[in-house]
Amino acid sequence: MFNICFGYDMRVTEKPIFSYPWYLRPFFWNQKRKYGQVLKPALIWARVPRLFAAIAILYGVLDRKNSPIDPVLRSLITVRVSQINECRFCIDINSALLAKRTGSMNKVEALEQWQESELFDNKERAVLEYVEAMTYTDRQVDDDLTQRLYEYFNEDEIVELTGLIAFQNLSSKFNSALDLPAQGFCRLPESAGRNNEKSDV
Repeated sequence: MFNICFGYDMRVTEKPIFSYPWYLRPFFWNQKRKYGQVLKPALIWARVPRLFAAIAILYGVLDRKNSPIDPVLRSLITVRVSQINECRFCIDINSALLAKRTGSMNKVEALEQWQESELFDNKERAVLEYVEAMTYTDRQVDDDLTQRLYEYFNEDEIVELTGLIAFQNLSSKFNSALDLPAQGFCRLPESAGRNNEKSDV
């Protein structure tokens, strides 16, 4: 069973589009063209325009087409971090992108229990273990895990991989703390709805 969660009050309000600096409006226009709506996190980050610009640039670097981290792996990372941090918006939009990149919902639906699934190869498993070691506060990255990453990535790629995981933690913790809602991009697992009962519709 799935819930779709969106349209609820946030802890910080967005401003009308016209009240943001003019140089940010092309970002909003591009989001509306790409997603059919302006993303709530963008409107909240943009209350501090320089902060929004910095975040947008960093995201653009990490999600660029020629990234050494392939698109499916990037999506697995962003969804798993989002699940751990219980970010409804991030689970929603990143799950939709993962489904698009893989052509099905199979990995989206299996990701929370990836250790028990045969859908993930050894490289993905090593990365997901790294994601959890970085994201759960009661875990740490150890030398054994790092050594397994070196089977698939060089040093520069490990830096970028680590940067992506750290960025998604920043993004999902920001959105979760301010209770930013899902915007209806993807079906959300029931567990996400249970964690936020007011989001059920």
